Amino acid sequence: MTKENYVRSTATTPPSPTDWGQLIWLIGQAETPGAQQTFGVVTITPGHRNPLHSHPNCEELLYVVSGECDHKLGDDMLRLKPGDVIRIPKGVRHWAKCTSKQPLTAVISFSSADRRTDNHEGKGES
Repeated sequence: MTKENYVRSTATTPPSPTDWGQLIWLIGQAETPGAQQTFGVVTITPGHRNPLHSHPNCEELLYVVSGECDHKLGDDMLRLKPGDVIRIPKGVRHWAKCTSKQPLTAVISFSSADRRTDNHEGKGES
């Protein structure tokens, strides 16, 4: 057993930048071999959103730490604020748009270590 397989930190894990914010993957098949879940932190900059997407092989939980967002979940639009958690069922299309002046920071957890993402952006839906 090595510490790196069990303890990870946002302070030492480089972020993956996007055009809408960033992702920091802390736990998952690639980061910690043997893991059975995926865990990370997402930041979305004010006025931006991540692409419409779904996860065909796992459920997602998103817990808002700071900032606020509108969250499209299937056909519904939900407002999330700090302290809120949303459960996103496997296969449901969704996105989050930061609606606050400060960035949205949220903890994201997936029920699979090999979380897959299908991008639906530009396929007739918004």
